[in-house]
Amino acid sequence: MSEITLNLAVLRGHLSRAPEEVALASGDLLVRYEVTVPRADERADTVPVVAVGPPAHARGLEPGTEVVVVGRTRRRFWSAGGATRSQVEVLATDVVPARRRAGCTRALARALRQTSASDGVKAGPARAAMS
Repeated sequence: MSEITLNLAVLRGHLSRAPEEVALASGDLLVRYEVTVPRADERADTVPVVAVGPPAHARGLEPGTEVVVVGRTRRRFWSAGGATRSQVEVLATDVVPARRRAGCTRALARALRQTSASDGVKAGPARAAMS
């Protein structure tokens, strides 16, 4: 029997600040986002998100824009001042303004298809995830 693994992150929240673009040595463009996700009767969670080579509509978003983020979590390590530091962040495959419901649905459906193809789990319709 094969082991099923899953690393899928889906966030819906508001951009806390403007996206930050960083040109990588490889020539790729990395965009950093900070997404604040409200929680009922609790403090909101602010989640760091990065995307490599996102489309233009995902780069020019304004602070306060409500977005849907689909991707996976990762823990990144680096050295700073002689100490090893780390941060957990979402590596986004899609950052879509929430007002673009069709784009959000496509991003979720694509993630569910990839997940079900890799682990043999049958995925339901993405539209249910948007309710």
